[in-house]
Amino acid sequence: MLSDEMNQNWFSPGIDRRFVSRREMLGQSVLGFGAVGLLSLLADEGLLCAEEGTHISSGERHFPATAKSVIFLFMSGAPSQVDTFDPKPLLTELEGQAVPPSIAARVPNIPRAGLGSKLMASPFLFKRYGESGIPVSNLFPETAQMIDEICVLRSVNHRVPVHGPGECIALTGSAIGDRPSLGAWMTYGLGSESRDLPGFISMLSNSTGPAPQTPGWGAGFLPSRFQGTLVDGKRGIPYTQMPSGYSNQNRRQQLDFIKWMNQEHLAQLGQDSELEARIASYELGFRLQTSAPEVFDLESETAETAKLYGLDDKPTAEFGRHCLIARRLVERGVRVVQLRNGGWDAHGSLKANHLKRSRATDRPIAGLLKDLKQRGLLEETLVIWGGEFGRTPTTEGSAKGDRRGRDHLPTTYCMWMAGGGMKGGQIIGRTDDLGYTPVERPVSPTDLHATLLHALGIDQHKLFYMHNNRKEIATVLGGEVINEVF
Repeated sequence: MLSDEMNQNWFSPGIDRRFVSRREMLGQSVLGFGAVGLLSLLADEGLLCAEEGTHISSGERHFPATAKSVIFLFMSGAPSQVDTFDPKPLLTELEGQAVPPSIAARVPNIPRAGLGSKLMASPFLFKRYGESGIPVSNLFPETAQMIDEICVLRSVNHRVPVHGPGECIALTGSAIGDRPSLGAWMTYGLGSESRDLPGFISMLSNSTGPAPQTPGWGAGFLPSRFQGTLVDGKRGIPYTQMPSGYSNQNRRQQLDFIKWMNQEHLAQLGQDSELEARIASYELGFRLQTSAPEVFDLESETAETAKLYGLDDKPTAEFGRHCLIARRLVERGVRVVQLRNGGWDAHGSLKANHLKRSRATDRPIAGLLKDLKQRGLLEETLVIWGGEFGRTPTTEGSAKGDRRGRDHLPTTYCMWMAGGGMKGGQIIGRTDDLGYTPVERPVSPTDLHATLLHALGIDQHKLFYMHNNRKEIATVLGGEVINEVF
């Protein structure tokens, strides 16, 4: 209830603001509460016009989609392409020698390419798996069992050999870090199928090495409500536990009152993206308090499922938990889940580094693919794996033996996709005999983004946002859809 002092200072149109009774305040506010509730329901049902700048409204796509959700397994620090999914026998033959001039001449003039260093054979063994016979290194023996579901991209490339800008390119399409993340574009275009959870959720694990780049889950110039919600994989979404002394009913009444006051404030200010996002966050916060804790409580999962993801083993427990939560999120209609696993930056001791990182991620990733498939979710969930760039086929510095590492190399690196309409058991793109540059079907990050949007039924050129009087699209200047993946 409001105090008499609050009554006398309350603003309501058409009423003497010095004298407002409780009865009058409630009578005047009925329309406001009803309108807010109606707008919320209309938005949820997709019956409001789309936002200015986009041709997509909720539930509508430009063409039939092959995927409903995306799970991005981002390996920060840059896994080495020649040690994971692109074997190069010539590296073993030329171990310790200089890069042949015929290959060096093709490498773009960028820093840190390692052309003056000695070639280094991969310390890992490759084996062919599945009916497709695609070679995978012994870093990923469990993921390799799912290779017939996986489409390997060997020719992804750009020109920025620095982690932060490279991560921004991988997740936003631009090295500058001032643009919306791809996840924000996806939720801007399609919204979420969940009424009770954010449309875009991001989780970080093993945050060693290069610092996480916040533009990777940010909204950039899009309205703030489309940014990713950063979540703690153990505790879930912060502050979603209902405080003591509150029930769902009285919390609902409190939030309705706050929402009415915020809408009055917004009516005076005019359009304001930050305030609109804050108003929406209160409503989402209430829904989270009543539903989110259950999503992050894994007690309902069977022991068999926990083992599938590696929750019973310390090295795999953290990332395994994140992968399992990712499955539970897309199962509940979350549009985009981004799992960032750090620590792949192997300037030295590449063998030990990649063994440790693959040990932590291989079983959880394989478990995710298997679990999605057996639940019938892989058909509608697109899973993508990769980092910000690759690593040089040469050594970095003068270290010897197992202390050797590789420098940064953006001119060629591997990524893979599975599910969501992807044609598994195939390789797209080919690199030179040492793994320096693409020689067939080069793929840019914006090509990849255009392809992911296409899988969701979004035409990259028809989804736009007017910013600084310019029609901005998700792929910056446009990308080429990789039609072979479908």
